[in-house]
Amino acid sequence: MRYYLDVEMNGFGGPLISMALVPEDEGLPAFYEALDCPDPTPWVAEHVIPVLGIAPISRAEFAGKLERYLHDVEWPVLVADWPEDIARAAEAMIVAPGRRIAVRQVRFELCDPPAFDAAVASAVPHNAYHDAVALRRHMLDRGCD
Repeated sequence: MRYYLDVEMNGFGGPLISMALVPEDEGLPAFYEALDCPDPTPWVAEHVIPVLGIAPISRAEFAGKLERYLHDVEWPVLVADWPEDIARAAEAMIVAPGRRIAVRQVRFELCDPPAFDAAVASAVPHNAYHDAVALRRHMLDRGCD
């Protein structure tokens, strides 16, 4: 099963703020959670924090919810259009030194979808959930895989 991935970070290369996994099958629920961002960059404070739409949770809660979301999925493939999204999603799976969430396996795919711009295509730009929905729509409408 493919899941379209998007994250928001506190500035370029900064800590994870929110992450969304939107399944290819629109009938299935998405994963969308946020972490606290105590010192947002000015751009993030203006463009990301106001459109989160959810209350932040702790890192432990985040990892637990991600684990429950992916635990029973066979062959999950997380598809992103930016390498940092993959890096942050992988980091979110680390719960402690030497420990990760309990998923059998996860594959990541990095794509470069032609003419895709999340800031233009998203219903709510800079919201990880809406940006992931826009990526899914773009990829499926164009038959990208």
